[in-house]
Order: sequence, then C-alpha cells, then structure tokens
Amino acid sequence: MPDSAAAPVILGTTGPFPHSVLAERHPAIVRQVRDAFPYGPEQTRALDELLLNCTEGAIEPPPGDPDGWRAWGLDTYAGQSWFDVPWLWSESWFYRRLLDAVGYFGSGPWQGIDPFRPFKLAELDAKETDEELAALDDLGDDPGLALLHGSLWGNRADLGFRLSAESAEAVSALVADDSAALRPLLSGGTLCLVADNAGRELVPDLLLIAHLLDTGAVGHAVLHVKPYPYYVSDATTADVLDALRRLTAAPGAAAGYGRTLWSAMADGRLTVRAHPFSCAPLPYAEMPGDLRAEFASAALTVFKGDLNYRRLVGDRLWPPTTPFTDVTDWFPGPVAALRTLKSDVITGLAADTVAALDAAEGQRWRTAGTHALIQVNARTPEAT
Repeated sequence: MPDSAAAPVILGTTGPFPHSVLAERHPAIVRQVRDAFPYGPEQTRALDELLLNCTEGAIEPPPGDPDGWRAWGLDTYAGQSWFDVPWLWSESWFYRRLLDAVGYFGSGPWQGIDPFRPFKLAELDAKETDEELAALDDLGDDPGLALLHGSLWGNRADLGFRLSAESAEAVSALVADDSAALRPLLSGGTLCLVADNAGRELVPDLLLIAHLLDTGAVGHAVLHVKPYPYYVSDATTADVLDALRRLTAAPGAAAGYGRTLWSAMADGRLTVRAHPFSCAPLPYAEMPGDLRAEFASAALTVFKGDLNYRRLVGDRLWPPTTPFTDVTDWFPGPVAALRTLKSDVITGLAADTVAALDAAEGQRWRTAGTHALIQVNARTPEAT
C-alpha cells in the first residue's frame, strides 16, 4: 500500500465538489423525498429538521446504536460539523438519518417504505430503457464486450447525480482500460459483483451476469446489493426483483436474459447478498472477516460505480498516477473496478493522460460523469 500520508482523506471542506454535495445536493434530495410522498406531520417535521441540521448544524447521534454506527465512528464525529469529518462518513450518515426521518426503521406504517422508489421506478419505466433493451437484439460479434461496456456506461449519470446536475454526455474513450485482463479471470468460477445503482444501471449489470452464466464464463454469481435504501439510487433486493420483472416482460432478447436470471436465482447459480457492511461509511479495507472470506473465495470481484470505487481504493486525494494495483494490494483476491468518474478520487492513470485531461478540462473531468475506467488487479495475496 502506498504512503497514505501523501494522500489526505477527503473532508467536506476538501475542495468545491464535496462541499457542494453536502451544501446543495443533500438539501435537494430532502426536498425531492418530501415532495414524493404524502408524509404526515411527524415525517415532514423530521425532514425539515434534517435539512437544517445537515447544512448548518452538527452531527447528532440518535438514542441507541443504529446498525452498529458507534463502531463505525459515530462517537468520534458526534458534535462536529458535517463538513469537517470525512466526506464518505458524512454522506453515509446523511442517508441513514434520512431513513430515520421518514420512519423507514420505525414500527409505524412507513416502516420499510423506500423513499427513493418513485425515482427508481420512473427511470426503470422510461422509454430510454425500452431503447436499451431493444438493442439487445443485435449485439454484434462480441456480445460480452458490448455488455461489459453497457454495464460500465450505465453508471454515467445515476439518480443522485442528476438531482443536482444535468445528465452527462457519454464519451467513447476511457481514461484507463484493463478490459483485456478480465477474460482470463473468468473461467467457470465464482463472480462477485458489488452493485451500485438500481434502474437503468442495474439492468445492464444483470445482463452481463446472464451472459457470463449462459456462456459458462462463470459458474456462480453473487450480486451484492444494499440492505436498505442508500445514496438515492443504490440497488436493494427489491430493485433487483423490479429489474428482473422489467426484463422478463420485455420483447425480444431481453426476455430471454430475464428468464436466464430468473432460473439462475431459483437454482442457486445467482445469489443476492445484502451484507450490513455494504452501507458502512468506511473503506472496504476495513471490512469484517466474513465478507473478506467471501471475496477471497471468488475468481473475481467487480466493484461497480463511483461510491464503491471510493470505498475500494480509499476516499483520499491520491496522486492520479498512483498504481491501482498498489492501492488494492490488500484485497484478498482478484479485483476489478467498473466506474464512471463522479468524484475527485482517482488512481492508476498514465501521466500523459492526466496532463491531457487537466489541460482540456481543468479538474472537471474527475466529477462530471463524462469519463470512465476499467481497472483490474489480477494478483492474489499469495502472488504479491
């Protein structure tokens, strides 16, 4: 692992982008959620209090120990400004407190009601999804590569990103492309795919899994999702089921992929996993032993999306030329990242690539969602 002292942890005050998420995006999300449901006075009041607290107040722990958050740093950061603690932590705490405000964990009628569900379903039912599913009827000579890129670029503008910015225009070039290193790792073993967003991103993730199962490239797939709603659009088990129904009800090749996935879940070739650490405000280097053992047993673990990338390499201001293999050498098995860039964290780039991007776009290329990467660390701990 490279010297982390040279790569400070990103705080809410580390540059304009983290600050804008806390000061602008989070209030926008509170308002969107409030308007999406006919919440009663109790939920409305709690949302208004959260809106004020997350922008002007200090971190206030509720009674008890929600989901083990004290072990995740709650006592350390209580009383501090949301902007002065690690950005990954304050972002995660915001979503946990939002669920408290709407009664998701309570015993009343709003228990278990996903406050982001209307946004997820609207995206899943959009005409753009129909167009993307229709494209499955003609994937060309290399359907595996087409589906890999579909999974990658499906993340270019998730729902939380679009609440505060217009959809990014996709570009064809990747800032890093290790896709050739993926195929040798897929030889009939187990694939762990750590999902990111629901809706139009989860669908291509599922399509990629279906293709790999159908072709025998993997014998078993484990799809890791969130145990509860998180970061607006992060996928839960309910979102997986919605996506499967969307596929099986579609015309053409899409329905065939849906049937493959449906039967794979029924016979155990596809497993959905919702580990509590998936919603932790910590890097994956601090994951518990049972999750580490699960990833160690996989032929390949793929982390999807920007948040999972931040948690994989550490939410730090690494020099962008820091090798991806160096920041992931702690991982217990082969690991890959499929990510569209929507935050400042970046590793594994060539110096000339960084220079060209900085010259053309300043720092915007890191956060705008217009660039993507495929990075692979094929080394195992025994080989390092």
